[in-house]
Amino acid sequence: MPTKGGNVHLHSYRIANYRRLKDVHVALASDISIFVGANNSGKTSATQAIHAFVAATAERFSLYDFSADCWKTFDEIGELPSETEDLPELPSISLDLWFQVDVSDLHLVVALLPSTDWAGSEVGLRIEFAAKSVVDLLDGYRAARDDAREKAAALEARANDRYVPWPKSLTDYLLKELQKEFEFKYYILDRARFDDTFRPRDGDYVPLPLGKEPSGAAILKSLIKVDSLSAQRHLADPAHSSGQGVGRSEDLSRRLSKFYKHNLDQRQEDHSALRALHETELALNEHLEDVFKTTFDSLSTLGYPGLHNPRLQIRSAINPATILSQDTRVHYVLGNEPNAPTLPDSYNGLGFKNLIYMVVEILDAHARWVADKEKRAPLHLIFIEEPEAHLHAQLQQVFIRNVLRLVQEEAVDGDAYSCQAIVTTHSPHILYERGFKPIRYFRRESGEDGTQTTDVLNLSAFYASNPEERDFLERYLKLTHCDLFFADAAILVEGNVERLLLPVMIERAAAQLMSACLCILEVGGAFGHKFKSLINFLGLVTLVITDLDSVTQVEGAAVDEDEDVQYEVAEEGGGGAPQTKRGRACLPSAANALTSNQTLIQWLPAKRSIQELLAAVAADKVQPAAAGTAHVRVCYQVHTDVEWNETTVALCGRTLEEAFGLENAAWCQHVNQKDLSLKLRPVPATPEDLAQGLHKRVGGKSFNKTKFALAVLMRPPTEWTVPLYIREGLEWLSSVVRLDGAVTEVEEITAPAEAEAAT
Repeated sequence: MPTKGGNVHLHSYRIANYRRLKDVHVALASDISIFVGANNSGKTSATQAIHAFVAATAERFSLYDFSADCWKTFDEIGELPSETEDLPELPSISLDLWFQVDVSDLHLVVALLPSTDWAGSEVGLRIEFAAKSVVDLLDGYRAARDDAREKAAALEARANDRYVPWPKSLTDYLLKELQKEFEFKYYILDRARFDDTFRPRDGDYVPLPLGKEPSGAAILKSLIKVDSLSAQRHLADPAHSSGQGVGRSEDLSRRLSKFYKHNLDQRQEDHSALRALHETELALNEHLEDVFKTTFDSLSTLGYPGLHNPRLQIRSAINPATILSQDTRVHYVLGNEPNAPTLPDSYNGLGFKNLIYMVVEILDAHARWVADKEKRAPLHLIFIEEPEAHLHAQLQQVFIRNVLRLVQEEAVDGDAYSCQAIVTTHSPHILYERGFKPIRYFRRESGEDGTQTTDVLNLSAFYASNPEERDFLERYLKLTHCDLFFADAAILVEGNVERLLLPVMIERAAAQLMSACLCILEVGGAFGHKFKSLINFLGLVTLVITDLDSVTQVEGAAVDEDEDVQYEVAEEGGGGAPQTKRGRACLPSAANALTSNQTLIQWLPAKRSIQELLAAVAADKVQPAAAGTAHVRVCYQVHTDVEWNETTVALCGRTLEEAFGLENAAWCQHVNQKDLSLKLRPVPATPEDLAQGLHKRVGGKSFNKTKFALAVLMRPPTEWTVPLYIREGLEWLSSVVRLDGAVTEVEEITAPAEAEAAT
């Protein structure tokens, strides 16, 4: 959507005290930005705030738009004695807009220059929705309160009377009187007084108020035009058309008719078509097909009609006597023959109706902006909310790939004019198409007092600061269509077996997690640590389920390519590049055994020897993410009591399959479970023999891990036990993730099973 020059765009904005957006800074790309995050993370609020401030209509605000902690402040100030001097400021909602402007276009923003010696590329404007006068507001509140209480006191006394007249408090007063007591105030911001995060360098910074001529509202509207495509598009379906449905709806034909009336070139020669209607509607149909050709051509860039989809045709549905007041109708043509049958628009699927509707809305908004001519704002900002509605995965990708082409640059005069798009989405397919850079991640956070807030993270900053991992992570997330950005918590698993079995294990060991939004990623022990930077950046609660991968170091030239594994270890003292070592898989009980698992070495618990790993306690396996209140926890095989041949020994498996076979020894060795491929011949005599046999079986070339997992899934989950280390990890995750996505204090949590095992 950016035009040829694109010299004016919205660089970023900061919102304060607006709903759960207590104080967030949102950096924008010059072309398209994508807002992602879990439900109720503030994405819609971040778009509605700009709408409300640009509209400059007090009726768009209510007391419910103030952040929760503002209510307490309102009431505290409302109860101050009337003789109080130096009244504190009442909370206000504010929006700082930072525009990126080229030097050649400074004439467009001259009203926002803080001084004549301004030098830079960003100019700022602050809009506040604030009290007109704190003194007058408090006087009005106290007068209303005292008058009401006096009248209530005059009422007949009743036993257990709990009636408290309005206004009970200042917030109760503002619920009714906010629009009367609050107004919009505008200020010029000096970029030199702000740091790199767009916070004032000085705590006492006071911006320069804008004068009344021209007004701040007029200046703002001269800079930016905002349009929005809401997620609630209410497209009609056959039920609505037949009167069987209720609620707001608008069929596609009516919307296209409005678009025609607003924007399309209605030429003088059209009158011949109108006259011809007295004999035939053919001329008008040809006219409609001609004027809508450009719009339908735009649809073709988004994959419509595509293969096997009927094409669109506009046909008249009018009475010649009332032609100027009638709507046209959209029909779907079933074939390419001249007399091919047609169907009304209500007979097409919601997906394509939604796609066509979005295209028409975007073109309509853009055409209105272009039509403003000399009054046109240099920046057109378009919000598109949840474009994925009713669209299948491939069509979502086609839309986000080509949406910027809908607005042709030839339609805009001059290089200073530009368009920006902001898309809010829950679709991993859209993220797949655009990559990291445009993503703005809305992370939910909970305060100690239970207040819900949001922080907004700029993934382009992560992309720039993590060159080593970013390409791997971006390719990986594209391959998996990862839903990491929409989850309450992530579970990183070792391999395909864990990924297949984990849903059943969750059902068995931590059923509460079945109601949480979890992202399960198969990352492997060799690559799991590469997710460390991203997990820490996002501040996402994460459980890492991995294997001990015990090895004995192989010295000298003797190398077995089939059995040996390579792994890296850091040099002693932490200096220099990691060294590549070669080891041979062994039981965890082997002397001087080490781990080859890079997740355990480089991330958590950052230990190399198996002895140290098995001695680690719960606190060693948990660490805070670098941002937010989230924590990361690792779990791997631990000692557990193995019963076999009436003997119990504490043993530990090297992998999931070994741990599963040890903790379900009798079940796995039963003849009925032969297809698990864990049954041993001859029958092991002792638990140690069982462990040795399972180790050799699982490490053998003929063992098929996927077949093992599928065979387990074929059995009722009540027949087998979830391995202890996975059970401990799931219990931890269940205890820190609540259904609202908040996290509890990790210090209070100790997995009972692990604490018992550690002793």
